[in-house]
Amino acid sequence: MKGIILAAGKGSRLYPMTRPVCKPLLPVYDKPMIYYPLAVLMQAGVRDIMIIIPPGEEGPFYRLLGSGARFGVNICYEVQEVARGIADALLIGEQFVGGDDVCLVLGDNIFHSLDFENYLHQATAREKGACVFGYYVADPRAFGVVEFDESGNAVSIEEKPRFPKSNYIIPGLYFYDNQVMEIAHNLKPSARGELEITDVNLEYLRRGELHVVKLDRDFVWLDAGTADNLLFSAQEVKRVQDETGRYIACLEEIGYNRGYISHEQLQQLSGELNKTLYGQYLECL
Repeated sequence: MKGIILAAGKGSRLYPMTRPVCKPLLPVYDKPMIYYPLAVLMQAGVRDIMIIIPPGEEGPFYRLLGSGARFGVNICYEVQEVARGIADALLIGEQFVGGDDVCLVLGDNIFHSLDFENYLHQATAREKGACVFGYYVADPRAFGVVEFDESGNAVSIEEKPRFPKSNYIIPGLYFYDNQVMEIAHNLKPSARGELEITDVNLEYLRRGELHVVKLDRDFVWLDAGTADNLLFSAQEVKRVQDETGRYIACLEEIGYNRGYISHEQLQQLSGELNKTLYGQYLECL
């Protein structure tokens, strides 16, 4: 399975913060925002990763993440010249994905749960179709809303409905088999001129191959795309880390736990960061 992170948005909802700095490079408490979706892919066992970035941002991203070798993964970068919607990431990454399955994650979404790797295993273990997640929110009108039947099967998806049929939305994490490339090529732009990821999911639903896994109500999902959400996300990350003593999206720890890097490499990395709480956390692993 290949992984794609869509991190190419202008971040206009965060202006003026994102005029000089690309949104995925902003801090969310003690780590850059891009660490969080990258952690999701690593936790899912994905090691070949493409990050789709805005024009002119190759240098800052490479200085931060490089080739991914320090975490035991392989990272490449591709530029999205014009924002054409989430599903456009699949077309940009077509050659990268090749004949493999793909996991697409949005660059400003944060996921955390003690059982998260079990959810990810449910998604990656499927050999056919698509797997997405259902997350309960109080007001789902700003999202893609999924409706379930009495047996818990998804029966409809609506993008930003005025009258939602449920309180479950589909957050920005999508697992697809290779059929998704053919589906993406046949998409038509929506009324706002974008290739909608909801249309991809609807096609899988039409084919009877969309699996929606409901996340528990204590699952933490955050969209850090506005100033209020960015602040709340930072506070929530700090709260969870303080309460559990475990760091969210610690890429070095994930790489070490999965056997991607050795303990010697981990200690070398922690030494580079030993003036920070993050580095001191690594030293104790």
